[in-house]
Amino acid sequence: MKEVSTMVCSALRRVAHMRVYLVRTASSVSRGHWHSALGSRPAASESAARGAPGSVVELLGQSYPQDDYSNLSQKVLSRVGRNLHNQQHHPLWLIKERVKEHFYKQYVGRFGTPLFSVYDDFSPVVTTWQNFDSLLIPADHPSRKKGDNYYLNRTHMLRGHTSAHQWDLLHAGLDAFLVVGDVYRRDQIDSQHYPVFHQLEAVRLFSKHQLFAGVKDGETLQLFEQSSRSAHKQETHTMEAVKLVEFDLKQTLTRLVTHLFGDAGAQDRIGWAFGLGLERLAMILYDIPDIRLFWSEDERFLKQFRLSDINQKVKFQPLSKYPAVINDISFWLPSENYTENDFYDLVRTIGGDLVEKVDLIDKFEHPKTHKTSHCYRITYRHMERTLSQKEVGRVHQAVQEAAVQLLAVEGRF
Repeated sequence: MKEVSTMVCSALRRVAHMRVYLVRTASSVSRGHWHSALGSRPAASESAARGAPGSVVELLGQSYPQDDYSNLSQKVLSRVGRNLHNQQHHPLWLIKERVKEHFYKQYVGRFGTPLFSVYDDFSPVVTTWQNFDSLLIPADHPSRKKGDNYYLNRTHMLRGHTSAHQWDLLHAGLDAFLVVGDVYRRDQIDSQHYPVFHQLEAVRLFSKHQLFAGVKDGETLQLFEQSSRSAHKQETHTMEAVKLVEFDLKQTLTRLVTHLFGDAGAQDRIGWAFGLGLERLAMILYDIPDIRLFWSEDERFLKQFRLSDINQKVKFQPLSKYPAVINDISFWLPSENYTENDFYDLVRTIGGDLVEKVDLIDKFEHPKTHKTSHCYRITYRHMERTLSQKEVGRVHQAVQEAAVQLLAVEGRF
């Protein structure tokens, strides 16, 4: 009870300070030091970061001026630098190591060294050019929306995918590599989604000689048809090249899945690329039911994955399923500038990992005023103990007050 009461007091204070950006030191933000139990909240000084223009945030040793695009929450900033995929014996580390082992053994270069190089320590802070333009994503593409991404400012953001590093690696001359890292996206709240998750990406390019080496009369085949090439786009690929690359990708994925689960700027080269979510793989492979568990520091969770062999089979043993406490919240939407992801971010900031999921259960448009009402059902569940309605009520009230003050909604509660 004391833990949740402290959390609510902090949340209420954060509501008053939500629009004031806190300049954090690199050591505290980038390492994300959280020693409290799941569901506990940071002190009031660790307010949500909402980028007041003119302020600056320090992250991973760099300073970033804030502007009208800045939309990072303290909840998300606290996860930067945790690097779960590099924490030995963490389930995400186990998945990464198993994939690395597979690629090192299956794909060997001419001199007996691994064909694929691995990069798992790139900074998650990238430029918007790296995240979008380098991948030829148009300036007006909906994937660039503030509602779906976490921006430090108009020019820098937390990467939305590991593909943000493709251009740099390809132009460094690499043609076969894996990139692993934490990626950040604003999303709904449920047991399968979290604003931070981990992605593993593989890329391989083939020259004409490499692709057609094992094909009869391969020297007569071509990678490209006779068509125009621009600075941003190759010529049309020949059907023979497409079929061979498609076959190679299918074989690569089939071998990787079999290894994990058992038998149940390219120039004059073409190739394939794929990305995998490590959390999704781990949840299936280890029977982990809730994505919040990956951030747990509970020894009862972590010790289950301290294996002597990374390929050892293990099934997660639940810490016990504590009962949920459900509260609804409904409000009239403002006439403009409201997105559901803004509300989800607010709930995460105040409720933290007490919040298991949020469902939009009803929409209503008033026949006379034409105002729109949303009703959300918030499911609260502590991962380590039973919650009471009284203590959850305090958190829920803080969510209601913050929604009115920060999202300009009109409460129906």
